[in-house]
Amino acid sequence: MAEMVNHPRHYNTNPSGVECITVVEHMSFNVGNAIKYLWRADEKGSALEDLRKAEWYVRREIERRSKEPLPERSEHDRRNAVA
Repeated sequence: MAEMVNHPRHYNTNPSGVECITVVEHMSFNVGNAIKYLWRADEKGSALEDLRKAEWYVRREIERRSKEPLPERSEHDRRNAVA
């Protein structure tokens, strides 16, 4: 159980041997979370779900930096965003 808390396998499988937190702890919250979801996309559950979560954090960071809300995506765009 401790390994799942301290060093989850899906954060340690990168061929570089670098753990995800080593990289993302130097980033803003939204960017770090987007990287985290991209990092583990093929290692835990649904890659498509993790890619969508990463996109959510990237869009949030864009809104934060631009101070203007991004337009909502249509249902069609959401379904077809990542094939």
